Amino acid sequence: MDYPDHADDSLGKGTYAGLPIVHAPESDDEPRKPPAPEAAAWRIGVDWDGGREKFEELFLRFLRVVDTTKVAVLIIGNWGNAYESDSSEAVRLLTEHAARLPALRTLYLGAISREEAEISWIQQSDVTPLLTAFPLLERLEVRGGSGLGLSPVRHEHLKDLTVESGGLPARVVRGVAESTFPALEHLELWLGVDEYGGDATLADMAGILSGERLPALRHLGLQNSEIQDEIAAAVASAPVVARLETLALSMGSLGDEGAEALLSGQPLTHLRRLDLYHHYLTDPMVARVKEAFAGSGVEVDLSEQEEPDDEWRYVAVSE
Repeated sequence: MDYPDHADDSLGKGTYAGLPIVHAPESDDEPRKPPAPEAAAWRIGVDWDGGREKFEELFLRFLRVVDTTKVAVLIIGNWGNAYESDSSEAVRLLTEHAARLPALRTLYLGAISREEAEISWIQQSDVTPLLTAFPLLERLEVRGGSGLGLSPVRHEHLKDLTVESGGLPARVVRGVAESTFPALEHLELWLGVDEYGGDATLADMAGILSGERLPALRHLGLQNSEIQDEIAAAVASAPVVARLETLALSMGSLGDEGAEALLSGQPLTHLRRLDLYHHYLTDPMVARVKEAFAGSGVEVDLSEQEEPDDEWRYVAVSE
């Protein structure tokens, strides 16, 4: 599986959530033949040199021109100069106008390309109000960890939560771990490195690993971490694993120690897929992992075998 390290053109064109991406109109009388509001993934974002005022203007025009009562998928791109201004204005506009978006089920906050801002330059804000304002939301994807906040919540309908970062603050990981998501099936966290704010420990992940508040979880991704061996050891005995169909410990610093813990821990042969992409396993350990799952029906991704740089293991996505 190819992991792009940042948003790319696929979030400016193409499809998202199974729908064609359509940019919000830039004028009230813009000549166009738009698809039905419910048949598009609507993208709102300004140019790199745009400002908050321009983003607000674009957002409010979207509300005027498009029948937003039928919009199901919304992509928020650049809200201005994303490494100087945070996403609070975008969050405010979304929450204040939530009543105009009753059909919204998928929201991507921070679909910002590498050309605009490296992932760890993206300034986020507290996204808890989005979950409160949109109780029927089913998918929330966030890119960027700097300044990101999430308080413990209960959300009945969220099925997919993905946070991509080069450094995910411990407060966000705790917020997820202490939240109750009875419908959540897919959880993916790019934990990142301490240098860029990724200071979460295993203690912060305890609620996720227990799975007590995540009864429907089928995919767990604790990825892109410089403590990937520790995470693997914890996962090896984590109660949540028994109900998973897919497990991703990819993109991080996983080495032989972590792989040994997985092999000697609870059985993983019930999984459909074990994703260890971008790892630091030695050749003998790669052979052992392959042998352990041979004939089990588990698809094991051991691609992108990395070599330490002076014993330093790099994660796939940091800056």
